[in-house]
Amino acid sequence: MDTLSQISLGAAVSVAVMGRRTAVWKAALWGGLVGTLPDTDVLIDYGDPILNMVRHRAESHALLYLTLLAPLFAWGVAKIHGEMSIWRRWLLALWLVLFTHPLLDVMTVYGTQLLIPFTNHPFGVGSIFIIDPLYTLPLLVGLLAAIFLKSARGLRWNQFGLALSTAYLVWGVGVQSYMFNAAENSLQAENIQAERILVSPTAFNSILWRFVAMTPDNYYEGFSSLLDDDKKINWRAYPRCGALIQANLNNPNVKAIADFSRGFFTLTQQNDRLVITDLRMGQQPYYFFSFNVGQLNRDTTISNNVGQRPDLETALPWLWARLSGLNIPLPSAVMSDQPDAQRVALCGAQLAQ
Repeated sequence: MDTLSQISLGAAVSVAVMGRRTAVWKAALWGGLVGTLPDTDVLIDYGDPILNMVRHRAESHALLYLTLLAPLFAWGVAKIHGEMSIWRRWLLALWLVLFTHPLLDVMTVYGTQLLIPFTNHPFGVGSIFIIDPLYTLPLLVGLLAAIFLKSARGLRWNQFGLALSTAYLVWGVGVQSYMFNAAENSLQAENIQAERILVSPTAFNSILWRFVAMTPDNYYEGFSSLLDDDKKINWRAYPRCGALIQANLNNPNVKAIADFSRGFFTLTQQNDRLVITDLRMGQQPYYFFSFNVGQLNRDTTISNNVGQRPDLETALPWLWARLSGLNIPLPSAVMSDQPDAQRVALCGAQLAQ
């Protein structure tokens, strides 16, 4: 999740655990600070954009390592404030702060390797967008009430904010399950045999949801809002370039994104260059993580990120209109009346043979 959400969650958890055993401002300060520490891994440069992507939320988000670090942080905080008598309470508070950070991150689609060193699998539920005000606001309101009211009533506000934000996470999982069933039924009705289906909310909300369905030859994108009158999902097909993927599986950068995206990726040819795109984050034709991984049929190269962000002046009005139930097409969507020609252009002339 975004930094503000992690600060708010860490501070709220710390205040809830510490209660009146220490000053509310101390609990909030250290909870917010420690709650952001796992994300300092973004400061590490591994020398390659793809490595920077797949190593984010790795060791710094591992539950075992964070558990081992919690006593050190608790001892330091208790020592600074002369509160060694409640060291164990600080330990519980800061351990929960560290523990809940990756648990919140795993609710997003990005991928969190929280079970290192046992597995580096990037877990991602994908039931909440990385920035969602409806999750963060209850935490902030409850936390500010606890800080400024300085009473048992303020602490209850903080507890209520935590409960409400957690309920919102449960809501997201429930809506995601509902939307997944809707996507499955729609694909069956369209006779699309999907190997895997991604269901995730669009930016800043849990009302409008995006679907990605993968087949050997194509990937399909669709949207559905809880406010739609017509529940029919309009799928648009885009070339996946399966033959190009098979021909370049020996490229370690291709394999890295293929594994990290859990199969939701595409590989395209731009002149003599390969571009791999993680289809989970973004929407057609704009994706945050798209990498130039070198020349065709080469084993390795240093990658560079060629991802694009949407034009907010057109994307935000579309998002609001589509969320409200207006079934309008994506702005600047890549559409072609000649899908075979498009496939050859993106996937290489070898596929036309």
